[in-house]
Amino acid sequence: MDAKVRSEEKFAKLSIAYSGKEEGKLVCSTIDNITSKYKTKPETYTCNISNNREVVVIEYQDDIDREAGPIFEEIIKALNITICD
Repeated sequence: MDAKVRSEEKFAKLSIAYSGKEEGKLVCSTIDNITSKYKTKPETYTCNISNNREVVVIEYQDDIDREAGPIFEEIIKALNITICD
């Protein structure tokens, strides 16, 4: 698993790439468990990428107070994944 964070003014996105159904279940359940604790809800979607991998994308729009950062950190730490540049 690996992840990439993209952030701009009022916008933050975390993309997590994974392989297989088991990793997919782990990623999605972790995201659901963590994001459900917060008032601000993200938009999420999943798509296929190369080498039989998938990516789940978590987006916060209009994130004026930059609430997404700590949420992303919690997800990344819980999954023990590496951030890619």
